[in-house]
Amino acid sequence: MERPTSHGGTGEPVNGTAASHDPPGMPRVVVRRSLPTEPAIRGSASLFVAEAERQGIRAGRRMLHVGPEPAGEHVAAALRVEPGTHVLARRKLLLAGDVPVRIATSYFRLDVFGGTPICDPGFVRPSLQAGIEALGHRFGHADERLLARRPTAFEAETLLLDPGEWVVEILRAAYATDGTPIHTLETICAASRHVFPVTQVTGADEF
Repeated sequence: MERPTSHGGTGEPVNGTAASHDPPGMPRVVVRRSLPTEPAIRGSASLFVAEAERQGIRAGRRMLHVGPEPAGEHVAAALRVEPGTHVLARRKLLLAGDVPVRIATSYFRLDVFGGTPICDPGFVRPSLQAGIEALGHRFGHADERLLARRPTAFEAETLLLDPGEWVVEILRAAYATDGTPIHTLETICAASRHVFPVTQVTGADEF
C-alpha cells in the first residue's frame, strides 16, 4: 500500500476487552508513545519494538513501501526542500499484537541519501540510525511537532479506523551537527489506541 504524498516506534499496551474504537474481534489496545523519545531506546533497532519488549508485549512491524515520492508541505519544510520535491520514503506499519496502531514513515533527501543503503528495500540493519551514522552523519538535535486531525483514506484503511476516528500525527525532524536535515520521521497514530506521556529527561522543569 502506498500513499502518493505526505503530510508532514514505541509501545505499551493496556489489556482490556473489545471496544467500539477497535476493529471487530480485536482486543482493545492502548500504546504509549513517550514525548520526548527516551534516550535509552533512541539508538535501538526499532524504537517501537524496543519499548514494547520492555513492557513485555508482542510488537510487530511490516514494511509497506520504500521509494521516492513527492514531499508534502510539512515534510518539505523539515527537509528544507520545496513542496513536491521527490524524497525517499520508507513506510512501515506497526502493530501491537495483531492490532495496527501506527504508520511510521522516514523521509530523506535524495541529494543526500540517494544511491546509499538507506534506499535499499527492507529494514536497515542493525538500525536506521546506525545506517545514517555509517554514512558519516552525526545527530545534532531534533524537533517534534504533534497534530490531531482527521485521517486520510489510506490511513483509515491501513489502521482499520472506525468512521469519525481521528489520528495524531507526530513529525520528528532530526538534523546533523552541521545543520543538515538527515531524517524526518512522520508517525501517524490511531488516536483511540494511544496515550502520550510527556516526561522530563534531564534537568529541572525543562519542558
